[in-house]
Amino acid sequence: MAWSFRRRVKIIPGVHLNLSKNGISTSIGVRGANITMGKSGSYLNTGIPGTGIYQRQKLTGSIYAKPQKQINNSEQYVYAEKEIISADVQEITSQDMQGIKDSIFLAHQQRKELNQESLKIKAKLSSTKLKLIASYILIYGLFKKGIPEKIKIDISAQKQAIAQLRTQIENCYVKLDVNFDEEFELKYKHLLESFKKLTTSHKTWDITTASQQDAVKSRSSAGTLVKKKEVKFGFKTLPDIKFDFESICFQNANGADLYFYPNFIVMFSSKHKFAIIGFEELNFYHRSVRFTETGTIPKDSKVIGKTWAKVNKNGTPDKRFKGNYQIPVVKYGEIKLSTDTGLNEEYEFSNYEFSEEFATAFKDYQNLIKQSGIVKNVR
Repeated sequence: MAWSFRRRVKIIPGVHLNLSKNGISTSIGVRGANITMGKSGSYLNTGIPGTGIYQRQKLTGSIYAKPQKQINNSEQYVYAEKEIISADVQEITSQDMQGIKDSIFLAHQQRKELNQESLKIKAKLSSTKLKLIASYILIYGLFKKGIPEKIKIDISAQKQAIAQLRTQIENCYVKLDVNFDEEFELKYKHLLESFKKLTTSHKTWDITTASQQDAVKSRSSAGTLVKKKEVKFGFKTLPDIKFDFESICFQNANGADLYFYPNFIVMFSSKHKFAIIGFEELNFYHRSVRFTETGTIPKDSKVIGKTWAKVNKNGTPDKRFKGNYQIPVVKYGEIKLSTDTGLNEEYEFSNYEFSEEFATAFKDYQNLIKQSGIVKNVR
């Protein structure tokens, strides 16, 4: 019997976003079935096209916040150190974004299964090729012409199966289809342009812990001590989502990276652990900070003052300490991201102007989303 292969795949539901001043709609699915998401929850809409038969079922889900961890610090004059970290990504997906998350899971799982199937057939192909060679080496293939011909047919079928699986793998993703009106498109493109500038900041840090200290007792001008790690921002794509634009990506030093799409954020820890958060739930805060810089000053930062390693309350040097020296004070930009469901991240930028421009562009775009509202019952 000739070798044969048949592999049925599930159609990955696409995500269709419509962003306009008249309202924002998000629908998930293929013809005859989709999921509509709104502030009141997510609904599965099913129907038979052209018949008028339609059913709507509310999907259940829950969201809750995880208490933030705290680490005690035994340094003199320093109070309890607070770790700046988000809750586990399994816990903070927005309730009305669960449908998108389920679609991404489906795409990843199916691609994994198809890759495993492809490896098996490739191994089978290698074995079949060896059989063909053996049929000639052992002579019987020269006398029984039908044996190598059948083996060649199997080889051809296995190659076709591998090509078929390759095509299915390449199409196994969530297609994000976005329809912007003119104002939304202009603001979104401006957001991308401002982020591109932000990525050129000489230094970008993820603030991982913060603690208060008694400035008087420590003889320091700094009331807050922070620990931070340098990270990279850039444009990246997730393999499970296909989108016409590359997404904005915030690297996270102590948790899941953040990928920004037109109306939601994917917090991506791994292919099995990620969260999706709607823009309307995000608290976005920007400010300038005065930082006592004891290290190298980034080339794009501005020195706005000086202080002393040991300083009196009135700003003068404490003369009780020998070898007291001056320390520059620089102006950095700071962005804080949080949600009621557990997102908690803080970043610092050496280029304050670029961070301010990005923050302004982001808040303008986010405000447009909030003002537009959500269109419900979209089919």
